[in-house]
Amino acid sequence: MPARLFLSSGDLVADRRYEFARDLQLKGDLPAAADLLEQAIELAPKFTSAWFTLGDIRRQLGQREAAIAAFRAACEADLDDRHGASLRLMQLGAQAVASMPPAYVQTLFDQYAPRFEHALVGDLDYRGPALLFNAVLSVRATSRKPAFFKRAIDLGCGTGLAAGAFAKHVDRFIGIDLSPRMIEKARATGFYAELEVDDMLKGITGKPDASAELILAADAMVYVADLAPVLAEARRVLVPGGVLAFTTETHDGEDVIIGDGLRYAHSAAYVRTSVAAAGLALVQIEDLSARNEDNVPAPGLVAVAIKP
Repeated sequence: MPARLFLSSGDLVADRRYEFARDLQLKGDLPAAADLLEQAIELAPKFTSAWFTLGDIRRQLGQREAAIAAFRAACEADLDDRHGASLRLMQLGAQAVASMPPAYVQTLFDQYAPRFEHALVGDLDYRGPALLFNAVLSVRATSRKPAFFKRAIDLGCGTGLAAGAFAKHVDRFIGIDLSPRMIEKARATGFYAELEVDDMLKGITGKPDASAELILAADAMVYVADLAPVLAEARRVLVPGGVLAFTTETHDGEDVIIGDGLRYAHSAAYVRTSVAAAGLALVQIEDLSARNEDNVPAPGLVAVAIKP
């Protein structure tokens, strides 16, 4: 993932103390790093990056209440929550699981764009598009229908990896992504007839009824807490018999949680219930990992649903 986001405090001395603290954190001297961050915050009380990093250190040290206080201060210092402090609060059980701040997602992927494919494919062995492609081919073969689609929508398209996997099987692709820099990378591939900078839900809500034969979401639902609205819009936008295929991370519990990587993990039961509630028919769901975390496959699901 990209380097840690840094938002300057506007105070040169405070910024330097933050940098020294980050060096100490990376070397494993967490108490000393925390002391320096507190000094930086004394100089600049609204220093968002210092509050967020202090929260992370307190969390690592097992100081739950102190971590919660720091993450809340980070949220107050930056109402857009570009660091994603609210997600840490969800992890710590101090806040109900809710939608990700759009500014956090956009900032994350704008930072990530220049090295996205190298990091995701090279470092994390990302295989989401290939898994989706194989799943869609399998479903179409079972129903004895050709795996060719006139119009497709790629939700959270990123740099175009999913469109690349399906390029020979789709006549016209529309890509939607919240990150302008990701959209720039996707445009350079030539896979898309249209590209839009937008939230996935807002983007698909603007599409006409029965206007797509295929909708893909590769490694995108991990940034969506409540799948129901996106799935309902997907049903509306798909033609009868149209296909929705998506990956998500999962866990052994119930409902939706925030994982260590600050992505949502949806239980298999939650996915089944959400798909059915949207009026879609779930025709395939498999336990398959789309990426690695810390060199270990992250538990995942590959789901394919059909509009009746």
